[in-house]
Amino acid sequence: MLSRPRHFLDIDQISRSDLRRMLDHAAALKRTPRQPLLTGRTLAMIFEKPSTRTRVSFEVAMHHLGGHSVVLRPEEMQLGRGETIADTARALSRYVDAVMLRTKSHATLTEFAAHATVPVINGLSDKSHPCQIMADLLTVEERLGQLTDITVAWVGDCNNVFASWLHAATAFGFRLRLACPPELAEACRIWLAPAEASGILSIITDPVAAVTGADVVVTDTWISMGVADPERQRTLLRPFRMTEDVMARANPAAIFLHCLPAVRGEEVTDAVIDGPQSAVWDEAENRLHSQKAVLCWCLEEQGVP
Repeated sequence: MLSRPRHFLDIDQISRSDLRRMLDHAAALKRTPRQPLLTGRTLAMIFEKPSTRTRVSFEVAMHHLGGHSVVLRPEEMQLGRGETIADTARALSRYVDAVMLRTKSHATLTEFAAHATVPVINGLSDKSHPCQIMADLLTVEERLGQLTDITVAWVGDCNNVFASWLHAATAFGFRLRLACPPELAEACRIWLAPAEASGILSIITDPVAAVTGADVVVTDTWISMGVADPERQRTLLRPFRMTEDVMARANPAAIFLHCLPAVRGEEVTDAVIDGPQSAVWDEAENRLHSQKAVLCWCLEEQGVP
């Protein structure tokens, strides 16, 4: 009987020890980027949503590790002509060693994984973005030297990227503050409540208060997946723009992160994203290294060293 494939769907589904191993491996792979660990392996990448960093980082990761990648879009597949998700997963599993899926719906991801017999990696969904947060954690550890005794301030909507930050805070035990308009935070209360009750998460309506004394400050584009009323969203979030004055309230050694693409002048000013505390370009590069580690972890039980 075949063993169940090792999927990378959400950080909260993976043990802290495995997350730690991936981060350590990512750091090692950054020091020695080209290692033939996935020679002869093929990754299929399905994009329901466009991408720059996800596509390029996964393609280059497979190349550096000696493997290959195949890019697929729904309009180019039978999936776009009515084939079921389950049948597509079963068929692709006969051709490739792993599948990365960047999808509009998390339900699509979980259904695909349920029927695939090879590892499935969440390249982004409307629920979470675990690959991004692995890169972020690698960046934080590089810059600050630790993940435990730190405070991370998220400024903006409680979106899919924030959800993965919350999973990471729960796994590693760092403090997480959410600076979010009450109207937007209220819609997330049900899934935020357990973390808030445990003391891991603090929900704060004042962005300045949230950033004060923080070690890491994170924001994201205001208009992300599933936003029904973009103009209302912009109006609510305008007081939460990251400016030099707000960033100055963080710890002097604090870093600024943004998963990109950024709408400069909207959620963040040029002075912050290009400033001395910005680590966004290291963060973008670290998608490459952390995803190599994710790929190796997913394929480890299939003989990857």
